[in-house]
Parts: sequence; C-alpha cells; structure tokens
Amino acid sequence: MKNLKPIDTLSLVDKVEIRLLEFFKNNNLKPGDPIPKELEFSESLGVSRTVIREALLRLRTLGLVESKKHRGMVLTEPDIINNFSRVLDPSLLGTGILKNLFELRLILEMGMADFLFERKTQKDLDELEEIVVREEEEEQELDKSYFSLDKEIAFHGKLYQISDNKTLQGFQQLLLPVFEYVHLKNTPQDFKHRYSSGRFVTHRMLMDNIKIGTPETFRNAMRHHLEPHFDSIFKGESDKNTISDV
Repeated sequence: MKNLKPIDTLSLVDKVEIRLLEFFKNNNLKPGDPIPKELEFSESLGVSRTVIREALLRLRTLGLVESKKHRGMVLTEPDIINNFSRVLDPSLLGTGILKNLFELRLILEMGMADFLFERKTQKDLDELEEIVVREEEEEQELDKSYFSLDKEIAFHGKLYQISDNKTLQGFQQLLLPVFEYVHLKNTPQDFKHRYSSGRFVTHRMLMDNIKIGTPETFRNAMRHHLEPHFDSIFKGESDKNTISDV
C-alpha cells in the first residue's frame, strides 16, 4: 500500500550506535584516535548518557573502541577472528549456516594455490614431507588406507600455514570445529566415494604437486582430493531441486 511507511523497529540504542559509526567514518578516525566523551555525544545527539554508554558498550564488545588510561575512549582495530570465534559453536548453529561455513573451507583451500607456490620455503616442504611420511607409516601399520580427521587437520593446517596469511590461518582455526562436526555426522558409507579420475588424490600427491607443479595443477589436484565433499553438497542441492519440481 503506497501510503503506508515501514515501521521503524530500531531501538534508540540501535540508532545511536549507527550514528556513532557514522561519526567515526565521517571524521576519518583511525585506530588509536581518541573519541569524544559520553557527555559530548549525549549533548550532540540529544539522548541520555545511559543510551550513549550502552551503544559504546556494544562497540566495545565488537572491539571497535576501548578505554585507555589517561586518554579515555579510543578507536581500535577489531579482532575479526576473535569476534567470529565467540559465536562459531556448531551446536548453536543451524544446518544452513554449517553448510555455508563448510563450503567456505572448500573455497579457501581451492583459492590458496597461488599463495602456496609464491611463499613456500624448503623448510615448509620438509615439514609437509614429515606429516605425509607419518601418515603413510600409520597406514602401513594398519595395512590399509583410511580417513583420519587428525591427518586431515595436520596436512591441511600446514597448507594454511604455508600461505603465510594470518587471517586465513585464523579462519582455518575457526572452521575446524565445523569440519569436525560435519565429519562426526558422516556415516561409513559417506567415505566410500567413486572418484571421477578413478583414484583418490592423496596428501602425497598434493605435496608432490606443490614441489614440482604449478598453482593450476595444484588446484586441479585439490579439487579431486575434495571431490567427495563437493559431490555431497551438489548432490544434496540437486536432490532438493528435484523434490521441489515434483
């Protein structure tokens, strides 16, 4: 209906929080810069100091502002990874979010190839070799190849480390609980996959690719290595679309 306007559901604290963020941006404030006192904000915005204090507390919780001795409140650079970690408990997240986070892990591992080849060192390759050798020795003792979450975490964690990107490494640590959660919900049948190439791309194959291959050949090898996860996701979406079309 044209004459009806949407109901404003924002609380006064919500509105003040938005105005404070606008103030920081409009005044081009940088981390470390002091911000006005509560009383100044209160007088400028025409609201009580209690409202200002609650809005600042929200920003402080997000890591955007903090109190400094003898300086008052200052703008800070938020710790994005830490903020994510506060809510990234798989038991508290819905299946949709868990699926998206698991897909993010696949996206990251497919996208890091160029950084691995640019930043790898001989020390990295030696450590990766040690991880793979331990895997193979363990498999030989058991006289079979099997999926181990610990092996996956050790090998793929080293790849994130080789990328030499702290934020990427932080995300990997954040996504581990999600990976573990998804893994534990799998059945033995989920680990029996018929690979399109006819064989499983092992960690040794991936490691050898990093040593003598190219970012493109590594991406292709990683795609085959992660094929069961991609197929599981896409098959689930295909089945859902088929059901909805019926």
